[in-house]
Amino acid sequence: MASYVEQVLTQDERVVHVGNVSLWSMSSLLLIGLLLLPLFGVGLLFWLTAWIRYKTTELAITNKRVIAKFGFISRRTVEININKVESIQVDQGVLGRIFDYGTLMVSGAGDPQAPIPGISNPIGFRKAFVEAQEQALARR
Repeated sequence: MASYVEQVLTQDERVVHVGNVSLWSMSSLLLIGLLLLPLFGVGLLFWLTAWIRYKTTELAITNKRVIAKFGFISRRTVEININKVESIQVDQGVLGRIFDYGTLMVSGAGDPQAPIPGISNPIGFRKAFVEAQEQALARR
């Protein structure tokens, strides 16, 4: 089965960078799961929740847009044309700086900010976006 990003690619659109959810951003779910594991396996539900969140979140930059998809049964997507993105801000707390994860705030022309939480290497993602945006502007 193809990923969401692969399914929504348009003609002449290609993925230039893929982002991932950081397991460190889900450390609270994993820790609670570990603590509750002896309690009739309740901790497995927390681990399952973390695993589903990790596997069902997709984040990509293409040569035409930024795509983020969250969820398994109910789906939430953020798709912004690369030329319409005004800024990508990185929000990292102390733990995020230490373990290299954070929230990306994507601001588009006419769109409110779209938060994308728990992304691994957010500075690298922002750098890849800026490079893709510069290449898209050069093609115009």
